[in-house]
Amino acid sequence: MLSTTPVAIFWFRRDLRLPDNAGLYHALKGGTPVLPLFIFDTDILDKLPDTHDPRVQFIHDTITELARSLQQAGSGLLVKKGQPRAVFADLMQNLKIAAVYTNHDYEPYAEQRDTEIRNLLAAENISFHTFKDQVIFEKNEVVKPDGKPYTVFTPYKKRWFLTLNNFYVQSYPTEQYFKNLVGTAPFPLPTLAEIGFKPTSIRFPGKIAPEAIIKTYDQTRDYPAQSGTSRLSLHLRFGTISIRETVRLAQRLNSTWLNELIWRDFYHMILYHFPQVAIQAFKPAYNHIPWRNNEDEFAHWCAGTTGYPLVDAGMRELNATGFMHNRVRMVVASFLCKHLLIDWRWGEAYFAGKLLDYDLAANNGGWQWAAGSGCDAAPYFRVFNPSAQIQKFDRQKLYVQHWVPEWESSNYNKPLVNHELARKRAINTYKEALATFKNNQ
Repeated sequence: MLSTTPVAIFWFRRDLRLPDNAGLYHALKGGTPVLPLFIFDTDILDKLPDTHDPRVQFIHDTITELARSLQQAGSGLLVKKGQPRAVFADLMQNLKIAAVYTNHDYEPYAEQRDTEIRNLLAAENISFHTFKDQVIFEKNEVVKPDGKPYTVFTPYKKRWFLTLNNFYVQSYPTEQYFKNLVGTAPFPLPTLAEIGFKPTSIRFPGKIAPEAIIKTYDQTRDYPAQSGTSRLSLHLRFGTISIRETVRLAQRLNSTWLNELIWRDFYHMILYHFPQVAIQAFKPAYNHIPWRNNEDEFAHWCAGTTGYPLVDAGMRELNATGFMHNRVRMVVASFLCKHLLIDWRWGEAYFAGKLLDYDLAANNGGWQWAAGSGCDAAPYFRVFNPSAQIQKFDRQKLYVQHWVPEWESSNYNKPLVNHELARKRAINTYKEALATFKNNQ
């Protein structure tokens, strides 16, 4: 594929759609024919422990659909596998690249990757343009009057609403400029097997927003046996739907659902300003909790055999489907950190390997909230009672019965720990560790 005609490359990443795509819009308006590109990044893929990872299949299915849409527009999608730096070095040998466009990614690996690509391109006088696309507000757009980032959600949310206007939720009309795509025959797409992965039986939720569910979200979201949540998190994670479209929908249908989307912005802002949270507690004192880290108990937690039905139901749902209801996520995370006194990072890593909608910012934020170590966290002395949570949110035991059918039989595991004893142990452990840290300052 050698060409002397200048092209601009649009690099798809967490934005796997054509409509309302900020970076694609700016590329198409840039004055140079646009060649769409997707890279199966081996720096990421090689770290995945399972060749049946359903997220890779979801991405493959999505780019196949994306390539079909681009073909209908008279263009195509160039798909490569490899380290991004090596892929771009090769493309620079075979194409006359005028510019590269993409959308921001705020994770530490992505920041490092993009810096490397920017420097590689700059050495050949090729510009690298990135744009905000996966959040409504980013970086320093919603900060305190003194310019410092918020670290508590409620005041952040108030400023978020004060900053919001129609400009921030308007769609980018990419369709009007498809004529500026490179005209080409379809590129061959690698098969899932050629990428090194195998198909799975996991079914993916649709990306059409279920308006009837969103309208009643505030009333149904806490009940895991009901279809009471949008299940759009996978699509927001990979950008198969637009956050701007989603927020407009939330503004129209349900303020509680909108609140959850603001949490998403908040956690991305936190990760950008405090990248250390990816590997350590936001509150330094919590790095000194003396975790028990019992590997046998962790294995029971992972397998959903703790003897606590709601915890076990959640873990079995996660292992079987790649999804876990948000109310249950809070309960199982609290159980690991507080009841078992296992480092929240063990649980975060397990979720990272299983969740279809895994997003570093949100996953980390949720785990640190549960552990009490985060910027806007549950206090350390809050310890969810899994049995009480069943009475509140699964009173008829429909969710538990579905995932743990043996829970009332003699075949069911005995509880790993006694709730009241574990609660007291957790509170005392946290209290002593935090006091010791404070005294040593």
